[in-house]
Amino acid sequence: GIEITRGMRIVAKLRNKSVLSIALKVYEGTPPYPVKPIEHVVDQVPTLPEDLLDFLIELSRYYVAPIGEALALALPPVEREAAAFTREATLFDKPLGVGERLVKWVTATANTSPEESKLRGQASLVLERLRSDGETTVSHLETSFGNARAVVKKLESLGLVTIAERDAPFEVFTDEIARDVPPELTEPQARAVEAVRSALDKAAPTTLLLHGVTGSGKTEVYLRAITLAREKGVGAIVLVPEIALTPQLVSRFRARFGDDVGVLHSGLTAKERLTMWRRLRSGELDVAVGARSALFAPIGKLGLVIVDEEHDPSFKQEEGVRYNARDMAIFRAHREKGVAILGSATPSLESVYLTQIGRAELIALPERATVQTLPTVELIDLRRTGAGPSGDKRLSIPLHRAIEQTLERKEQTILFLNRRGFAPSVICASCGELESCPNCAVALTFHKIHGGELRCHYCDHRRRFVQKCKKCESTELMLEGQGTEKLEELLATTFAGARVARLDRDTASGKGIGEVLDRMRNGDIDILVGTQMVTKGHDLPRVTLVGVINADAALSLPDFRASERTFQLLVQVAGRAGRGDRPGRVLIQTYNPEHIALVRAKAHDVNGFLREELVARREIGFPPFSRLALVRIDDPDEARGKASAELVARTATNAKVEGVRILGPTPAPIARLRNRFRFRVLLRGKDRPPIYRILRAIEGLRSELPRTTRLIVDVDPVSLL
Repeated sequence: GIEITRGMRIVAKLRNKSVLSIALKVYEGTPPYPVKPIEHVVDQVPTLPEDLLDFLIELSRYYVAPIGEALALALPPVEREAAAFTREATLFDKPLGVGERLVKWVTATANTSPEESKLRGQASLVLERLRSDGETTVSHLETSFGNARAVVKKLESLGLVTIAERDAPFEVFTDEIARDVPPELTEPQARAVEAVRSALDKAAPTTLLLHGVTGSGKTEVYLRAITLAREKGVGAIVLVPEIALTPQLVSRFRARFGDDVGVLHSGLTAKERLTMWRRLRSGELDVAVGARSALFAPIGKLGLVIVDEEHDPSFKQEEGVRYNARDMAIFRAHREKGVAILGSATPSLESVYLTQIGRAELIALPERATVQTLPTVELIDLRRTGAGPSGDKRLSIPLHRAIEQTLERKEQTILFLNRRGFAPSVICASCGELESCPNCAVALTFHKIHGGELRCHYCDHRRRFVQKCKKCESTELMLEGQGTEKLEELLATTFAGARVARLDRDTASGKGIGEVLDRMRNGDIDILVGTQMVTKGHDLPRVTLVGVINADAALSLPDFRASERTFQLLVQVAGRAGRGDRPGRVLIQTYNPEHIALVRAKAHDVNGFLREELVARREIGFPPFSRLALVRIDDPDEARGKASAELVARTATNAKVEGVRILGPTPAPIARLRNRFRFRVLLRGKDRPPIYRILRAIEGLRSELPRTTRLIVDVDPVSLL
């Protein structure tokens, strides 16, 4: 007797426990088996819109993930205990943000006026928009019509619209952002915008790869694309690798569209995230910006999905439902007959391959949008180059002199070292014992904080550093290698008076990242040392020198994408130099200057690298010329984990599916993590269906495996570690 529709949240009994559930399907008639009553209906209207619900069901099938985990991706933060469900329902059902802020909503009336025929320009367009799209806020109208406030008052005086003030959510944005004036487009930008316009006009599934060099103005193309989408009456989602690392991107969006932009990321409080979600779900907002989870924003009439820095591996979720937000962005846009825009200065091989087989259109922005050219790049061969005055070879003579010259000109330097901490490892000089993590098969990193601390960067195990070997009790412990902490200290000593700062996971999180970047923009930092956080899309006009301390680190990883990742990192970090009115210079230190990734990065030759890397991938039969599925098995007991991995491999082989190569079982490169021994089986084939047949057979093993064994299926893995 309860009225329920798909997408509603309900509370039902699972065994003897009340659980929060989502109605996936409603059946008519009497079921042929006993059923339990629904205890409570949480929603008056579906929490998940039908199109989003269908998308999540397909996503769960694609990634062989439990449907419940997939649906949870799209839900706002909710209290999970059954006792809280009634309170949660109240939270959803109350008016938006009662008593927190008033917003003016405009509605077209059914009235006519003799003056209506005399309306011209924006007045006529605003009235037409209101009659076609329904009520909206004044601030929303301002994103399309600069004179909206005056126009709305005029229309109200004529009796053609009504204005009502309603409560709105608290402001997530506490600072004021001045509205901008759209700049004149460069010729390549104008062509890109026209391509977007044409794709939106077709109202057919379309993928555009926007390949633009660093500083070519991709963000302006995104802004124009969203404006076009709004004119079409459709919403937009913008995905960025890490929202906390690109505060200027959110500022750019607010400068263009005001505060009518939904921001979704883990840095918001539960209340802020819920409020943003509700504003999007209600239709008050039609643009969502965020990290990969913003893919599931409940935007009605979705017509545009943008993935900025589409090559970035952080778009792949490495726990829970292992989805790739870039791939699913294309899928969601296409389901809505919309447009997906993938933007990058260093596009992934998978995206480039889509353009070659006709499933995506390539749009090039070959030049910077400003008068500045790309920075000059030099390779420093550490085999033949000595240390500078500091005596540390990681600060070579050419790099030392370049930093000195940059300081003299009162310009800024960024030094990239993708290894945080002070020293990556601690070893006993007497017996050779390595300080290692008790939970993982990795060395502990020395951090100088708190008088000296050893940390595991995988499980976060920590212990106080003691100058004594735990094996032979010798006090001769050596700090091996160099991390960002040690480099920061070295620079402060070597360049007296220089203001040195560090940007990595130890120094900045959430708002701390923005504070460091603001200090850079204000000129309060001379030298910034950082991990790959400094390679993201920051626009720092005073930076004229970028130094890469060790370009070889990423090349040594046991992963077929190592060369591609290294090239992308180098080009991205090099792109931070020379973005203002002064030319940039990039120095890359390496022991392997002949490597193709470094040679092509030196020449800014993205297309050349992509051509050669695609040839290499085709020869070895790896993506994008094949499909992968990685089955990970781990267990606290090594023998039990190994036996389970062998059972998985045997089951895959016995499935007798042609066209799939089964590799393994083998120990994972990091054989033990968080006290669990890790093994893997890799499935590789040209097409997906045969791989899925094997995965279904493997999924059937779950009831046969020991309870302590964990089996994880990763479709289209980004990392094989």
